[in-house]
Amino acid sequence: MVSQQQTKDSGSKKLGMVAPQGKSSKEMKSSKKMKFASSSAETEPTSQTTISDDSKTGRGMSTMPRVVKRKLQKLRPIVEYNKRGKGIGQAHSEMQSYIGVLASSRVPLVDKKWSQIPKDIKEQIWEAVDMAFVVGQGGKKSVLSSAAKKWKDFMSTLTRHYIIPYTNDKEKLSQPPKIYKFIEKAQWDAFVASRLSKDFDSVHSQHAQIREKLEYNHRLSRKGYAGLEDQLEETMPGVEIDRSTLWKRARQDKHGNIPDPKVAEKAKLIDELQKQVSEGKVRVDGSKDVLTMALGPEHPGRLRGVGAGISPRQYFNLPKPQRVSFDDRLKESLRVLLQEETKKIKAKAREEALKMEARTKQLVEAEREHFLSQLSQLIPNFDPGMLKQRISQSPKNPMSDKASCSGGEVKSLHYEDDNAKNGEHQQEEEKEEEKRDEEKEEEKRDEEKEEEKEKKDEEKHDDKVIEVGDYSNMEAPSSLKTLCRYVETTLLPEDKLLQFTIDKEVFGGERDTFLLPEDIIQFAGMEEIGATVLAV
Repeated sequence: MVSQQQTKDSGSKKLGMVAPQGKSSKEMKSSKKMKFASSSAETEPTSQTTISDDSKTGRGMSTMPRVVKRKLQKLRPIVEYNKRGKGIGQAHSEMQSYIGVLASSRVPLVDKKWSQIPKDIKEQIWEAVDMAFVVGQGGKKSVLSSAAKKWKDFMSTLTRHYIIPYTNDKEKLSQPPKIYKFIEKAQWDAFVASRLSKDFDSVHSQHAQIREKLEYNHRLSRKGYAGLEDQLEETMPGVEIDRSTLWKRARQDKHGNIPDPKVAEKAKLIDELQKQVSEGKVRVDGSKDVLTMALGPEHPGRLRGVGAGISPRQYFNLPKPQRVSFDDRLKESLRVLLQEETKKIKAKAREEALKMEARTKQLVEAEREHFLSQLSQLIPNFDPGMLKQRISQSPKNPMSDKASCSGGEVKSLHYEDDNAKNGEHQQEEEKEEEKRDEEKEEEKRDEEKEEEKEKKDEEKHDDKVIEVGDYSNMEAPSSLKTLCRYVETTLLPEDKLLQFTIDKEVFGGERDTFLLPEDIIQFAGMEEIGATVLAV
């Protein structure tokens, strides 16, 4: 058996992060920050998760706007894994919540197995998760497996809380629950009918009997055994954490007590066995460890106290070099993902630079044509072709002594009655210049009025000073300039998202979409904006 102490050092370092020493659990939790694939920042954007208040007794259903906002900002948190390949950390917890939202809202309520669900729906779930998080190599299988479980749990929740208690209340069963607005009535009616059938009642009774046989129920949240082990490694440095310790801690409440008498009795036995092992009175060997002694032999192919997906062979017989190589493979897959992201960003930057260069050339050529057109109107008998030919053939200054003016290669422009014509044109140009100056003065006065109004608004908002951009040179209507100022003075300081509801006719169901203040500024400035992400 490979001891827990031997593998602890390799497991405590997750993607280069070493657990700090000598801190409380609260400080530990606050010190860990998510890593992002497309940003150098390690702290996530400030955003609060909104929670529905449709139900008085429950917290309702969250649409995970924090994840949606990060997708709009193209920030992808990196999901971390422990030495056994199980997800840990804040990014993993948020990803699991987001998978639950996707599974409950995008997979229809049908009386089928997960294997019978259309592949395109599963692909949509995977693509949505992959856009929001860096899952790592081979993560698609685990994401869809989690989605399958959460879909089944969602249907079980609907059955236990919204159907069975109201079996004799047809009015209650006629409409879907208000907190789940995405459920269509036709699907709800079919789902209720399937849950009230005799076949389902028989299956439900069998599962209820199996559930009653479970004696030692854990009190873990979505973090699971992997998250619990990660937490204990940080708060109990230098202490060997085996599966008996995890099993016991998973059944304690937040105060460290075990309410269930049966579980408390087994926990006491585990403490005694651990003491005997430390004193050398009892010897553990392979699968015959403290937890097996306390609870009895394991079921074939299963293992208690470590979470789903880990077999006895993996836990007891996996040698240390392979555990270390798993971390190395995980790091390598993340490194490859980061390189791909960097290449994409660089390629897009080059493409944008080429587009900008081509557009600049077009603008210069258009300005030149406009200039030649004005010369044609101002100067009689002026041939633009002569000026084009002269510019292309004579790179030197024709007025310079060093430039060649012999052989008729350089043609001169002769003007008749030059002084008179130039005088008339000069007067016209002066009038136009005066007119333009007046327009600029008027525009400047309007902007000064806007600035005075903004200063008054700043004094009303608790004396907060907000720097507003200079939009005087923006080539856009004044209404769009005012919109930009509103975004900077009102939306940006409060870190607001603009939320819109898209009609059912667009996507076949109502969807909420979120728009960043930065997108509004880009739109008002006639710049290209990114595609928004639909929240389910």
